Amino acid sequence: MPTAAPRRRAGDPPEFVRLAAHPVRWRLLEALVQSDRAVRELSQIVDEPQSLVSYHLRQLRDGGLVSARRSAADGRDSYYAVDLARCQEHIQSAGGALHPGLRLVPATQSSAPASTHPRRVLFLCTGNSARSQMAEALLVHRSAGAIDAVSAGSNPKSLHPNAVRVMAKRGIDIADHRTKHLDEFVGTRFDMVITLCDRVREVCPEFPGQPRSAHWSIPDPALDGATNRASYPAFERTAVELETRISYLIYQVNDRSTRRSTHAEE
Repeated sequence: MPTAAPRRRAGDPPEFVRLAAHPVRWRLLEALVQSDRAVRELSQIVDEPQSLVSYHLRQLRDGGLVSARRSAADGRDSYYAVDLARCQEHIQSAGGALHPGLRLVPATQSSAPASTHPRRVLFLCTGNSARSQMAEALLVHRSAGAIDAVSAGSNPKSLHPNAVRVMAKRGIDIADHRTKHLDEFVGTRFDMVITLCDRVREVCPEFPGQPRSAHWSIPDPALDGATNRASYPAFERTAVELETRISYLIYQVNDRSTRRSTHAEE
C-alpha cells in the first residue's frame, strides 16, 4: 500500500518541483519525454543501478508524472511513459505558486518552432490496421499537413473498422487507407520513426540517415473484446492517448528537425 505523501506546508515548494529537482529523477524525465522505456534501458541512460532507478520511478509514479504498462512482447517487462499533459499542468502551476506573473501560458500549435526542413514521420505497429493508421492520420490532421506522416506494419492486416469509426468521430476519414508492410519504406529517409507496438520494436529495421527513434508502448485495442462492438471503447481510449502524445510530438519533431538542418549547414 503506497505511503501517503506528506502534507505540503505554506512556503514549501510545489510537489512537482520537489520531484523533478532530484538529479536522477530529472534525467529519468528527460529520457522518458523522448520515448517509453524499460527499467534496464533507463538504468543504462542515467548510469545508475536498476534498484535505484526503480525507487525513483516509484516516486514519479506516486506523483502522477509517470505510468507503467506490461510489455506485450515480454510480460515480465514493463514500459514506463511520462504523462506530458500532467507535467505541463504542474509546470504552469509551479510558476504561479511563486508569482502570478510567472504562470506559464500553454503554447499553441501555431507557436511550434518553424522549420524549412521537410519533416517525415513513420509510425510502425504489427498489423498497421489500427494504432499506426490512427497516429498517421492524427499527425497529418493536427499539423495541418505540415508534417508528412506514413504508417506500416511488420505483418499487415485489414484496416480495422473501429479505427475508421474513431477517426470519423474526429472528422478524419481513413476509410480508403491501405495497410502496408514496413519493407516498403526500408530505403526511405525519415526524421523520426515511432514504434507503437512492443513486438514490432524488436524487429524494427534500420532506416537511412539515422532518424530519431521513439517507442510508444500502446496496447492493441483490437485485443480488448471479442467483437468489434466490445472493443470500441478500447479504440476510443487509444485515440485519446494518441491525440495527447501527438499534440506534443509536433513540437518535438519541429525542434529536432530544425536542429538537425542547422547542424548539417554547419
